[in-house]
Amino acid sequence: MSAVLPTPTSTPTLSMPAARRPSFLGARGRIGLLAALIAVTVVVPVLNLAVAPGSALHLPEYYVTLIGKIMCYAICALAMDLIWGYTGILSLGHGLFFALGGYGMGMYLMRQIGRDGNYQSDLPDFMVFLDWKELPWHWALSDSFVAQMLLVVLVPGLLAFVFGYFAFRSRIKGVYFSIITQAMTFAAMLLFFRNETGFGGNNGFTDFKRILGIPIATSTTRVALFVITGLTLIGCYLLARWLVNTKYGRVLQAIRDAESRVMFSGYDPLWYKLSIWVISAVMCAIAGALYVPQVGIINPSEMSPAASIEIAIWTAVGGRATLIGPIVGAFFVNGAKSWFTVAFPEFWLYFLGALFIAVTLFLPQGIVGLFRQRRRDDDAQAGKEERA
Repeated sequence: MSAVLPTPTSTPTLSMPAARRPSFLGARGRIGLLAALIAVTVVVPVLNLAVAPGSALHLPEYYVTLIGKIMCYAICALAMDLIWGYTGILSLGHGLFFALGGYGMGMYLMRQIGRDGNYQSDLPDFMVFLDWKELPWHWALSDSFVAQMLLVVLVPGLLAFVFGYFAFRSRIKGVYFSIITQAMTFAAMLLFFRNETGFGGNNGFTDFKRILGIPIATSTTRVALFVITGLTLIGCYLLARWLVNTKYGRVLQAIRDAESRVMFSGYDPLWYKLSIWVISAVMCAIAGALYVPQVGIINPSEMSPAASIEIAIWTAVGGRATLIGPIVGAFFVNGAKSWFTVAFPEFWLYFLGALFIAVTLFLPQGIVGLFRQRRRDDDAQAGKEERA
C-alpha cells in the first residue's frame, strides 16, 4: 500500500458524487451520535420493557424486531457505500457475504436446540430427516459460540480476499465486475439449495430455541439483540467515517475518480481496492450474524441476486459517498417495504423499481445529497445577502 514515488501535489479531479472531507465528527455529528446512542440503549428498551403493553407509549416486540432487522440492512448499505460510493466498485454479490455470516450464526443456533427438536436428537432436525448419522466435518466447531463468531468473520473475509485478489489483479472493473459478483452469489445460492451440502437445503435453518443458553424468544433477549445491533451499526459508521477521512480514504476516492492517474502517481490500486473490499464483506457478514437470531430464519434466498441488488438500491436512494445516506436509504426503503407488502403486496416490486428509476433520474446524489445541496445553496444565498 505504500507509495514508491512521491505523492503529487495535485490529486485527481473528483467527479460525481463529490465527497466532502470534514472533521471526523462535527457538532451536528456528535449530537446525532448521542441521539442514536440514547435511542438504541435507553429509549427503545424502556418503551418495550418498562412501559405496560396497554399503554400508548409501549413499543411492541414486532417493531423492536423490525427496527433491528433494518439496522442489519443498514450495516450492509454502509458496507456497500465504502466499496461503491468511495471506491467506485459496484458489487452485486454482497448478499453472499451477508448470508454466509447468517449461516455461521445459524449453525451455532441449530446446535443450541439440542434435544428440543421435533426428533429429540443431538443432530439438527433436517439431518435426522435426511437420515444422516453424524455431523459433517464443517459442523465440527458449531457448538462453540466463539469459534463460530470467528468463522463468521474469517470465512467471508477469506472468500472476499481470494475472489478480490484475482479480480482486481486482472483489472476487472465496471459492469464486468458487477456481473461476476452477481454470478458468484447465484452459484453459491444454487450450492446451498442442495441438501447434501449440510446447510438445510431450501428450508435453511429455523426454529431456534436458545443463544448462549438463554431463551431466544423472550422480550429481554430480543431487546439485548436490538441494542447489540444498534451499537454495531454505530461502531461500523464511526469506523467507516474514520477510514474515509484518512489518507487511505482519500486514495480510495482518487481510485474511484481516476485510477490510472493514481497508478502513475506511484500507488498500487490493487491493495487499496482489495483491503476495502474485504472490510466491506466482513461488515456484511457481521450484519448477517446479527440478523438471524432476530428474524429466526436463514435460507439460500438471502443469497439471491435480487437481495444484493436491493443493497445497492438502499445505498443509491440514501446517497452514495455520504455514509449516513445508505443508513437513511435502508430505513426508508425497508420501512416502505414493510408497509407496502401489507397494504399493497402486489405493487411492492413496481414501487421499488419506480423508486430506483426516479432516484437515478432526479436524485443522483440521493436523499442526503439533496438536503446537503439545499443547505449549500442556502449558505451561498446567505453569503450573497451579507455581501450585498
